[in-house]
Formats: sequence, C-alpha cells, structure tokens
Amino acid sequence: MSAELPSGTNHVDVIVLNGPSSSGKTTLAQALQDVLDDTWLVFGIDTLISALPLSLLDIHPEATLGAHPRDHVVRDGGISFDAVGAITVGAEFRRLESAWLQGLATIAGQGVHFILDEVFLDGAHAQDQLRHALGDTRVAWIGVTCDLDVLNQRERRRGDRVVGEAEEQSRRVHDGVHYDLAVDTTSRPAEELAREIEAHLVASTA
Repeated sequence: MSAELPSGTNHVDVIVLNGPSSSGKTTLAQALQDVLDDTWLVFGIDTLISALPLSLLDIHPEATLGAHPRDHVVRDGGISFDAVGAITVGAEFRRLESAWLQGLATIAGQGVHFILDEVFLDGAHAQDQLRHALGDTRVAWIGVTCDLDVLNQRERRRGDRVVGEAEEQSRRVHDGVHYDLAVDTTSRPAEELAREIEAHLVASTA
C-alpha cells in the first residue's frame, strides 16, 4: 500500500533560494526543512564547490579569508576568487556544473524533494540554465535579499568568505531573475520567513 502524499506543499518538487553569499539562505533552508511536510534535502552551489579538487579552486593571496585552503597547484578552468570578492568560472567548472544540474534533475525525477541554496552569478541566464535542466520539475523560485550593511557584517563574522564577495554578488544575482516570492532576511528570523514561504506555497494551489 502506497503512503499518502502530505498535504500543503506537495505540488512543489524543488524550492530554489537565490541570493548573495551571507544573505541567510542556508539558515532559511534549514528552517524550511523544519516547517515543511515530507522530507526535504538541501543542496546548493557550495555542495558542488566543496566537492571540487583544490586544483580547481583559485583564491587570490591578498583575499581576506579566514580559512585559506592548503597550498596547492592551480590549473585552468576552475573557479577563481579575486582579492575583492569577484568570482570567475572556467570551462571545467562549467562542465562539472552542467553534470551537477543533470544529477539534481535525476534526483527530482525520483520524487525526492529538495531545496537549492543558490547564487545566480549570471542572473537570469543562470535561472534559465537551471530551469532547462530541471525540465518539468515543479519549482518555487524564492529571492533572498538583505540590506547591504547587514550583509557585509554577516560576511565578516563568518570568517570563511572573501570580504567583498557578498556585495559583489548582490549586484548580480537578482538581475533579470523572476521569482514567485521574495523575502528579506535583514531583520526577520528564519523560522518566520520559512512560514511565509510555506503559506505562499499552500496558497498558490488554492
């Protein structure tokens, strides 16, 4: 006998949280796991980056970062972080990213719900790329914003990000992106925002 599908948000397969680094997406994703029906996994761009060999990770020696990786030889085609937080990605990273997106589509196709903690460095183009990869998957697109002063404070407190990265990303990640809902993490707690997203998902089926 098959289990009954949970009510409420089962019309959505994937929730995409897009916003700059340090905007609170990871904390929000965890809060969503707590409030939503069914089981929701969390993946994101950091999942892919953390799986890369160090040879594809190039961090400028003058970047303000609390946790530099060990010394390593850098080869072309990976992901680079300059001294002020700008990010450049190469051909090998793009190849791996494409495979990663196809893998996510396969997971969704197996009926597994997940939340994506994303940073659309290419704005609308990145959204289109993800939408194409996910195909018929039912997606809720959520924009995550935060006041710049608070964003910068959070970035410095973290100690594991290039200082300036969040501000650089805040000018790019929402460019041309279309959302079902946008939330501001500047002063509202993650659980409250998660409840707002949950209510939006339920209302969208009414």
